[in-house]
Amino acid sequence: MDFVPLIDSVGEPATAAIIGLGLGAVFGIALERSGFCTRSAAIELFRNTKGRALPVWLIGFAVCVAAVQAMLWFGVINVGESRFFATPQTVSGAVLGGALFGIGMALARGCVSRLVVLGASGNLRAVFSVAVIAVTAWATFQGPLVPLRDALGGLMSSAALGGNDLAAVSGIGQFFGPLFAFVLVVAALAVALRRGLSPAYALGGAVAGGTVALGWYATYQFSGQVFDPVQPESLSYMRPLANTLNFIGSGGATDALSTDVGIIAGTVIGALVSAVVFGQFRIRTFGEAGVPSIWRYGAGSILMGFGGITAVGCTIGAGFTGGAVLAVTALIGLVAMMVFAGLTDFVLRRLEDRPLVGNSTSDLQPAE
Repeated sequence: MDFVPLIDSVGEPATAAIIGLGLGAVFGIALERSGFCTRSAAIELFRNTKGRALPVWLIGFAVCVAAVQAMLWFGVINVGESRFFATPQTVSGAVLGGALFGIGMALARGCVSRLVVLGASGNLRAVFSVAVIAVTAWATFQGPLVPLRDALGGLMSSAALGGNDLAAVSGIGQFFGPLFAFVLVVAALAVALRRGLSPAYALGGAVAGGTVALGWYATYQFSGQVFDPVQPESLSYMRPLANTLNFIGSGGATDALSTDVGIIAGTVIGALVSAVVFGQFRIRTFGEAGVPSIWRYGAGSILMGFGGITAVGCTIGAGFTGGAVLAVTALIGLVAMMVFAGLTDFVLRRLEDRPLVGNSTSDLQPAE
């Protein structure tokens, strides 16, 4: 990818934003069409229900990991200077932040990327949640909650594990990545076939995962073409929300543009266009029957905003972007998010006196 002509035309910040805009738009369309949702996948797994959320998620994760590992194997990209490996990462932040994020996404009925897509599709509950997440993420990223974040994140770093590269930590070496990707692809295909997942939903999951892999390639190429090198990485939604607030606060200053700002804008635009074109745009409010209290959404959103920044990423930023390069802290954070989402759902269902397991998926929707 040659970004030099675009850089010469609009400048580096605007080019970065355009890259993020394109990635976010494709990702937003894929999520809106497939119902891709980490929270739904985790709860489906814990409830032992036979829906489509888990296979869609697994296909997305498998495609993402396989594509990124293939690029690493053939030397197409190098992630050694990315934030996951350039400096020691926080293990305690991944565990504690991931746990808080998982609890939060169960309470708010969606992870942050899913809520952005829902908000663009007319769900005002999601709009409220995203606003609360954004403010909390900003406060945790560079505001009054930074000391608390640093205190939790400083308890243990990846240096204590011997590094943040799972391939190296495992002792297997360079063959670990391809082997891990192969196992994931086989598992995803097995679950999809067993569940009878339709090709359309499978494609949606694959496009979502492929977009994250493309993000690694695009940002790696961009990082080598700018005057001041930037770290390659891919999609995320916690820091981008905080930086989007900074961009708004700057009055739309050009130098405040970034890939982060583009990702948020692109996701909103892509999901909105997809929802309108396919007749899925509908205003949803807190007044609908069976909807939990606004206080539950608010509490969950605060936990996600703080937990996501503390874990250095959400289910996409840590889970997919970091998981694809086999960053130990990213995978730990992803597991913590999914486990605590499942446990929180278990507790909520006990409190509501509802069935804990079963084959029915009628009470679990990918978009809530």
